[in-house]
Amino acid sequence: MSALPKVAVVILNWNGKYFLEKFLPSVFNSTYPNIEFIIGDNGSTDDSVQYVTDNFPMFKILRNTENLGFAGGYNEILKRVDADYYILLNSDVEVSEGWIEPVIAQMEKDPLLVACQPKIQAFHTKGEFEHAGAAGGFIDYYGFPFCRGRILDKLEKDNGQYNDAIEVFWATGAALFIKASAWNEAEGFDADFFAHFEEIDLCWRLKKMGYKVGYCPNSLVYHVGGGTLKTSNPHKTYLNFRNNLVMMQKNLPVGLGIWKIFLRLWWDLFALIKFMVDGKFADAWAVSRGHQYFFMNFFKNARKRKSYSAVENKKGNYKKSIIWDYYMNKIHKFSQLKDKNFHS
Repeated sequence: MSALPKVAVVILNWNGKYFLEKFLPSVFNSTYPNIEFIIGDNGSTDDSVQYVTDNFPMFKILRNTENLGFAGGYNEILKRVDADYYILLNSDVEVSEGWIEPVIAQMEKDPLLVACQPKIQAFHTKGEFEHAGAAGGFIDYYGFPFCRGRILDKLEKDNGQYNDAIEVFWATGAALFIKASAWNEAEGFDADFFAHFEEIDLCWRLKKMGYKVGYCPNSLVYHVGGGTLKTSNPHKTYLNFRNNLVMMQKNLPVGLGIWKIFLRLWWDLFALIKFMVDGKFADAWAVSRGHQYFFMNFFKNARKRKSYSAVENKKGNYKKSIIWDYYMNKIHKFSQLKDKNFHS
C-alpha cells in the first residue's frame, strides 16, 4: 500500500440523502487499496450526514457551515484533506469496478498529466455518453464547451469509438481526478463561479501552466446529471452564461479576449432571442442578467488574471465555431470534426 499514492475520494453533499443511499455502496466497494473516503457536507439541513454516520462510519465527514456552492464548497473541504490525488466525485455518480486504478496508472506515467477524467455514461441510459464530460472535454474558438460523444444536446452511443486515452482541454467536475500539488498550485476553483464552468476554468489555468488534462477510457462511471433534465432551469442558464464570459476574460490574452468576448456577446444575443421565440422568457432574462454581472464585475475579475512562465498547452482547443458546425454544417458527432481544426 505504501508504494501506491494516496487517493482521497471526496463527495460534496448538500441535502443529498437520496443519492448517497443509492450510490455510496458502489463507491465504498472501490478496490484501490490506499484510499480515504470523505463526505464534504455543504451545510445540509436534511439527515444525509446522519445517514452516512449510521451506515458508512468508515467515511470521514468534513463540514462547511453553509452552502458555498460546488466551487467554494470543494475549496474549503480540500484544505482539510491530505492525499496525493483528489477525486472530486458527484453524489449522483455510480462507479464501476476498478474505476480508480487505470486513471491513477495513466497519470503516474506522465508527471505533466495533472488532471484526468474517466469515461462518463448516462446512468439512466447506460451505453450512451452523458452530457457532463462524456469522453473528454474540448472548447471552441468562442469559448463554447463540447465533448467527444456530446456536441450541444446530441449524445452519442458508446460503441467504443472513443476508447483511446488522449489529452483533452477539460475534465468533468462530476468525476475529476487531480493531483493535490496541482490543485494547490492553481489555488483550486474560482469560488465566485459557485457552480458551472469552474472545472473548465481550472483546467484552462492548469494548461496555461504547461500541464496536461487527460481522458482515461479504461475507467467508467455513470452520472445522473443535469444533462438529462429537459425542463428549463433559468438559474443554471444564468450561471452558464455568466461564468463562461468570466472564464474567457480571466484566461485569454487581453487583445484576443476583447475580440472573442465581443463576438461571443453576439452569439449570446442569438441565444437570448431563441429563448424568447421558444417562450422561455426566464431563460432569456437569465442571459441578460449574466451579461449584467459580467460588466458590473469586469474590473474585479480582471484582477484575477495571472501570467505564467510556462508555454500554454493549447491541446483541445477547436479553432472554429462548434455552434456554426452544429447548425449550419450539420455536424452532430465529434468524429465528424477535422483534426486540422484542433490545436496540436
